[in-house]
Amino acid sequence: MYLMGRVSISDGSTVPHDVMIARVCGEITRQQVYVGPNGEFSMHLGSRSDSFLDASADRTQNPDTNTQYSEVGIPRRELITCELRASAPGLRSKPLDLVGLDTFGSTIDVGKIILERTTKVKGNTVDAKSLMVPKDARKAFEKGIQLEKTKKFADAQKYFEQAVQLYPKYASASFHLGFVLQKQGQDAAARAAFVQATTSDAKFLPPFLSLAEIAIDGQNWSEALRLTNHILEQDPLGRADITAAILDLDSLNSAEAYFYNAVANYKLNRLSEAEKSALKAEQYVALSTRSPQLHLLLADLFSRKNKYASAISELRTYLELDPNAENADNVQQQIAELTKLHAASSAKSSQN
Repeated sequence: MYLMGRVSISDGSTVPHDVMIARVCGEITRQQVYVGPNGEFSMHLGSRSDSFLDASADRTQNPDTNTQYSEVGIPRRELITCELRASAPGLRSKPLDLVGLDTFGSTIDVGKIILERTTKVKGNTVDAKSLMVPKDARKAFEKGIQLEKTKKFADAQKYFEQAVQLYPKYASASFHLGFVLQKQGQDAAARAAFVQATTSDAKFLPPFLSLAEIAIDGQNWSEALRLTNHILEQDPLGRADITAAILDLDSLNSAEAYFYNAVANYKLNRLSEAEKSALKAEQYVALSTRSPQLHLLLADLFSRKNKYASAISELRTYLELDPNAENADNVQQQIAELTKLHAASSAKSSQN
């Protein structure tokens, strides 16, 4: 999971090279990074690139020393008590709470952090204007989140609607509005809320995934492909050459996004692309339950390419994940047939 953003000075002056961004959780400094030449910064959370640049950082809490987080990412709940602080000699920013941000995608853009001077600079014009969500809208959103967590969806809906009314570009509020509407069976209204969220912020990915799921359910394969392609273009691991399993601690289920993408490609007869996405989905290790259907899809793709051993392995994994599946007998029959084909193919290869 990545945090990224930008820093600017309220008076419009050049951002100095020694501005430091600190992630502070419960008054303990977890991580620090310097800004780049243009005031941009990024933090790779829960990775070996986590930095502790001065003595104020709590080295006993380095994520790399915790085997639970030794792969990629950290749980989103870990950010609830965290805030970002920017500072440099003579400059300070207001703390930026991470709990109120759109914390669903694998890359979180926290936007612009404004640094104010702690001493007056002669001849500078102060401009403290920023693009933060209005206070009343944020309060309504946070109240809606509390009600959503207790499954009071109708009450949460009112607060999310209020937040969106106060700030129409509040993508996170629109997304959560769609979620609680879905929970109440208002599918058309939910879809409209998800669409509004994507219009408000194309980098906020959860509504794209929700719309992709709706497209899959409606067998609108082209739409599902368009939506999931947009999601996967934002995945920093999507273009990486990774062979090990990935610990997916992201609230956005990347494995699900890759799976939907694979299904859409498969239905559109784009088998090579389907296989790539399905294999990428398989690399992610879900924290709850992995999708058994993914292994059925991979088994079919492998059998089409006469990769019988791989197909058999995927079918066996499917049965391990869902031993009481309604199609278990059919899957066992497929395994038997593929085992015969594999034996015949192996015998033929040994004769040549």
